[in-house]
Amino acid sequence: MLNLAELDDPRLDQIGGKARHVRWLIEHSVPCPPSWVLAAGSPLPTAESLGATLGDGPWAVRSSAAVEDGSEASYAGQFHTVLDVADLDGVVAAIEEVRASASEGIADAYRERTGDGAPVEMAVLIQPMVAPVVSGVAFSRNPITGLNEVVLEAVEGRGDALVGEGITPERWIERWGGWSVRPEEESVLPEQVAKAIAEQTRDIADRFGAPADLEWVWDGSDVWWVQLRPITGLGEVSVYSNRISREVMPGMIKPLVWSVNVPVVNAAWIRLFTEFIGPNDLRPDDLAKQFAYRSYFNMGTIGKIFEALGMPRDALEMLLGLPSDSRPQFRPGLGTLRHVPRMLVSGVRLLRYGRRVGADVESLRARYGPFVASDLRSRSDSALLDEIDALAEVTIESAYSNIVTPLLANLWVGVFRRMLGRHVDDAQELELELTDPSNPYDPTPSLAALHAGITAVEGLAAAAEGGGVEALPAGIRDEFDEFLDRFGLLSDSGNDFSVPTWREQPDRVLGLALHHGEATGGRRFQRWASAIKDVGWVRRAMLRWTHRRARAFVGHREAVSFMYTGGYGLFRRHWLEVGRRLAERGLVEEAGDVMFLTAEEARSALLGAGGSVAGLVSGRRDEMERLLDVAMPETIFGDDFFAVEPSSVDVDRLEGVATSRGRHRGTLRVVKGIEDGPRVAPGDVIAVPYSDVGWTPIFARAGAVIAEAGGMLSHSSIVAREYGIPCVVQVPHATLLPDGATVVVDGYSGTITVESPPD
Repeated sequence: MLNLAELDDPRLDQIGGKARHVRWLIEHSVPCPPSWVLAAGSPLPTAESLGATLGDGPWAVRSSAAVEDGSEASYAGQFHTVLDVADLDGVVAAIEEVRASASEGIADAYRERTGDGAPVEMAVLIQPMVAPVVSGVAFSRNPITGLNEVVLEAVEGRGDALVGEGITPERWIERWGGWSVRPEEESVLPEQVAKAIAEQTRDIADRFGAPADLEWVWDGSDVWWVQLRPITGLGEVSVYSNRISREVMPGMIKPLVWSVNVPVVNAAWIRLFTEFIGPNDLRPDDLAKQFAYRSYFNMGTIGKIFEALGMPRDALEMLLGLPSDSRPQFRPGLGTLRHVPRMLVSGVRLLRYGRRVGADVESLRARYGPFVASDLRSRSDSALLDEIDALAEVTIESAYSNIVTPLLANLWVGVFRRMLGRHVDDAQELELELTDPSNPYDPTPSLAALHAGITAVEGLAAAAEGGGVEALPAGIRDEFDEFLDRFGLLSDSGNDFSVPTWREQPDRVLGLALHHGEATGGRRFQRWASAIKDVGWVRRAMLRWTHRRARAFVGHREAVSFMYTGGYGLFRRHWLEVGRRLAERGLVEEAGDVMFLTAEEARSALLGAGGSVAGLVSGRRDEMERLLDVAMPETIFGDDFFAVEPSSVDVDRLEGVATSRGRHRGTLRVVKGIEDGPRVAPGDVIAVPYSDVGWTPIFARAGAVIAEAGGMLSHSSIVAREYGIPCVVQVPHATLLPDGATVVVDGYSGTITVESPPD
């Protein structure tokens, strides 16, 4: 029998994987019971010979095969372990049982499945039993997702209950030093012991140099570590999230839109990343992927960008919105220091961006001018495609501005809020006055003016309701046409050019004007400036300066967003011309079918490189219809995800994230586009999949907002706070709530309750 505490390195290859790892624990002063190993091929010992070595029992007799506990295959559970062996004769019998398990069918089947044809050389590990109050396992990383979190499972008594007996262990997940999951009922494991186990698990894995799978026993006083192995099969798990992407590219995205947006928008993101991390091999397709025609960001790629900056991957997991009662600490390392000069230069350039954003907007608007005036029908096929390529180049520049400006606006608004919160109690109750009431990019005032003009003429509203735009008299029609000239490129989604613009559906826009009203149910807040009158003059000056910066960048954001929306919307006009030509040649049924093709497929079809693509169009249209109402997770692990249609959805009570406080009871109206706007009466609760700037007029009549997507800075949340009405976002299946039901929205707890069904 070999004492692991005394075993020298040359003999480590005789004792198998499990004993080698126990030897590692002992060598690194990790609390571990005294341990002995019977090397593979050694003669079977007698009880008498064991008595002089093992001391008092009971004992645990474990397998330690040469193939066991490796980095590629663990053989966990394939060989026998015998616990609570009371006497030395029993130890001899247990050694025989463990050795015999090497040739049992279960191990053979495992080897066949893993492709491991190596013969099993079985050593046997013997340890005194630790009297277990609680036993369990600990993973230094989530073994399913690879996330940087410690996963603990614990049971009362012996650890073999984790494997059998039908017992469900209690589960703890530690992330960033806090618990994201912990037992709801009284725990078998005291919290301070669970915390100590999590801390020791991370420490052991750091010293081991690999993600670790550990077994431990708590005897009521001390924690003992009885087994260590690398986590097998961890690999690099792809992680995708729509937490951010569903705000940028919401809803289902048709193939053409996806194939245009990814190269354009992601190229702009890569330009920004490159400014901070330098030259790289990032490609637009690396940043995003579609699942069931929905957009998901590739968080693995973003994690690599974080690591290139010397930032912890925990920062990525915070972007995923993972729950925890703490937050990661950023400790700059050498990787960060290497990038500091470039980051400082890029940071200063971005902070000075406000000086040139106005000129950039005007320059981009001028560059878009020729595309607006272009006579597309006179272009040859190749010239039309060249013009689309040129439009994409301009739109990459435009997308860059549309990324940087909102980021800077959010930065300055966040700085101002934090500064204000240091000096004023209940800063959330103050009117921050960050938006300009005369904002020329907000269609709401113009709709209000149209509404006033129409209702001032007796009988005109009723005539327009039935006859549409054609019923408007000349003067008001001129005002309406001027409105479309200014806002006609807006749509239900500013990032989806398959959606018709307002210019293409004037009667629906007229419906918005006819039913336009003032915001209802809002609170009136105290102005922030009056709340700081008792603050010292130096701090008041700093607050006012910061407020001016925040307000300026909010204005810049609105201007850039409006310019980008208008320029990006030109893709619709150009690609529909491609579709018209394909339909004219009998390759598709109608121009709009081009949206169901990728850009490359449409390009090839137009240039005669293939035959009819009508089959592709009909197949994808049918598939999108089938996947319309599937429930999509916020986070997807792996590349093999496929959508499963839910059998039912519980709509009695839903939960989300509260982003504007207050409570409201009202009639629910499901709103999926501006065509639903006229159905919304003052005080109604609107349930939306997301919101875009084009939906602002509908919000003006709402008493509360429920959104399937969004965050604190989403359009839904910002408008709701400005109107003083409750808002709850990130509500799964919100648009499946029954239209016409009476619902209660709680903007404090984030709950939505269906109080009574529709009449």
